[in-house]
Amino acid sequence: MTSRDALKELRRESLDIYNRLHSIEQVSSFVNAVHDAYPGLPILPNLRCGAWYTEPSIIDDEAKGAYFKSTDGHYNAWKFSLRRPNLHLLPIAVRDGGRGLILVDSTRAGKRFPDALSKTVPIWCAVVNRAVLLRRQSDRPWDVALHTPPVIPAQEASQISSLLDAWANGLATSSYTLPDLPYPLRPIWITPASSTLPRPPPDCIPVICVSASAVEGEATVGRRMHGFAYVQGAGDDHELWGMGLTPELFWAHRNALLSAERASLPQLVTQLVGSVSQSTPQADLKPTPISRIDSRISICAAADLGAYADGVAYIIATTTSMPAPNPEPLPFILNLPLSPHKKAQSNSPLPALLPRSTAFATAHLRLGRPVCFVCDDGRDVSVGLALAVLGAAFDDDGRFVFERQAVDKQRLRTRLEWIIASRPEANPSRATLKRVNEFLMSAGYRR
Repeated sequence: MTSRDALKELRRESLDIYNRLHSIEQVSSFVNAVHDAYPGLPILPNLRCGAWYTEPSIIDDEAKGAYFKSTDGHYNAWKFSLRRPNLHLLPIAVRDGGRGLILVDSTRAGKRFPDALSKTVPIWCAVVNRAVLLRRQSDRPWDVALHTPPVIPAQEASQISSLLDAWANGLATSSYTLPDLPYPLRPIWITPASSTLPRPPPDCIPVICVSASAVEGEATVGRRMHGFAYVQGAGDDHELWGMGLTPELFWAHRNALLSAERASLPQLVTQLVGSVSQSTPQADLKPTPISRIDSRISICAAADLGAYADGVAYIIATTTSMPAPNPEPLPFILNLPLSPHKKAQSNSPLPALLPRSTAFATAHLRLGRPVCFVCDDGRDVSVGLALAVLGAAFDDDGRFVFERQAVDKQRLRTRLEWIIASRPEANPSRATLKRVNEFLMSAGYRR
């Protein structure tokens, strides 16, 4: 073996699942300490990475997590996305007069903050503050400035600030509900290198951004003492190293995983992942009703469906077959099997599915029967199928109508906002949205 090969092997071993899980455990201890230092403040992971470091027992019950993307904070690609508005966090932040909340995330080696915490969250705070002020139309003093950590250059912060008004206007004129905040949002940052934990300034709702992983050089002593190589941002990209392990599985079997020897750990992970794939869905997870239309349509992931409800029609578009109810009410279920293989956008199955699913759903809605859309992840295909029905059969007030509606892009954007307001994790791909738009604009649909 050459010296170069040896270095590659050492690098590979340093990033293996054993080192990653023990690094995650070390980081979670810091997260717990921050949570204890701010008693009563709700704590939420920024998904997906933050879920590895945040014990489920301390996560706020009313939200699964936050959805701030680092890509929305990348240089010269800054963005406030109406498809990821994270407005479900506001009712949590304003509890008890606006005590705020804690967000947990991490970043890989070489950085102290992920862009999600250093730029995307500050953008969110400033845009929400400005949008609230626009809707309020008040002269009350109100902080609308962009607040960023010192690592962000002043020039970059200035460039971002020049874009805030346009984003705020888009949010203020959208269909989303904005609570009347008692104080403006204000981001605050904490890392393992923080010498003291900051005290939030008065007259603000603090959004405490915890960058949980220590920079690698600062964790060297601890990692040697505990017999593993510390990995900064150990929870990132778990599809590449986790062997099917998820944050939920890790926390459910934490003691067994951390007690396993390095050599036996992969086998244990394989066993745990295999056992979950054969288990029943979690009973506490249910379809998400779209509140804007009086819950006549709901959306869920296949694993969250549980039992079929009486009087509900189901449209199931999954890559694996779903268990049939017993007795099986076939007229109430439309199965639309999908190929498990990823396909090019041009070969999307949606053009073939949309006419069938839309006709099936509207027929049952006319009878007063609610419809549940199900797909593998509850984020993409099911959202697209539901969006088509919302565009085709519901007016701007959320009422079901019996004749086909004229559809344009703005109408579809508003209907998607209705979905996201109830189901923040909804994240249809561009290809899905394009197919829905093409279907509703097609001559065949308009006839």
